[in-house]
Amino acid sequence: MKKKKSEIPRVQKQYKTKKDDLEELRSRIDRLQKEKDEFFAKLQRVSADYDNLQKRTAKQIVDTIGYEKEKIIKTILPAMDNFEHTLQNARSADTVDVLIKGIQIIYDQMLDILKLHNVEQIKALGEPFDPALHEAMMQKTEHEHKENIVLEEFQKGYKLNGRVIRPSKVIVNKLTEEQPAEQEAKPPEQTIDECETTDTE
Repeated sequence: MKKKKSEIPRVQKQYKTKKDDLEELRSRIDRLQKEKDEFFAKLQRVSADYDNLQKRTAKQIVDTIGYEKEKIIKTILPAMDNFEHTLQNARSADTVDVLIKGIQIIYDQMLDILKLHNVEQIKALGEPFDPALHEAMMQKTEHEHKENIVLEEFQKGYKLNGRVIRPSKVIVNKLTEEQPAEQEAKPPEQTIDECETTDTE
C-alpha cells in the first residue's frame, strides 16, 4: 500500500531530525576525542616534568651533602695542621707544660669549629641528673653533695641544633636513707636458773 502524499513531508522531517541528531553525536564524539588527546598530552608532559624533577632533586641532594661535607672538612683542616705541628715539636718541647698548652689550643679550636656547626657540649658536672641529657653509668654516695647531682663525667655529651646526638656518661650521687636510731638496749631477761638462785639467797 502506497503512502499518502501528505505523509511524505512528515517522514522527510523525521529523517532530517535523525540525521541532525546523528551529526550532533558525531560532533560531540569528535570534541571529546580531541579533549581526551589534549588531556593525555598534558599528562605526558606532567609525567616527564615529574621525572625530571625527581632526577634534579636527587642530584641537588647529593650535591648539597657533598658541599656540606667539604665545608665541614675545610673547617677541621686548620686544627689538623696545628695538631701536626704540635706532634712535630713535641720532642723538642722544653717542658710538658708547653706540650699541654699546645694541645689545649687545638682542643679550644675544635670546640670553636663545633660551635660553628651548631654543635655544643652538654653541661653535666655538678648539674642535676637529666635522663634526656645524661646516661648514668654508676652511682656513688657523697653526703656533701645533693641527691641526684652529677659527681663525675666519663664522657662528654653533645647536642646538634639543640638535639642530643650523644648523652653525657656520668656518675650520679645517690644518698642512702638514714638508718633509724638503735633502740635502747633492754635488760636481759632472767633465766629460770637465775630466778631459782635468787630465791635461794
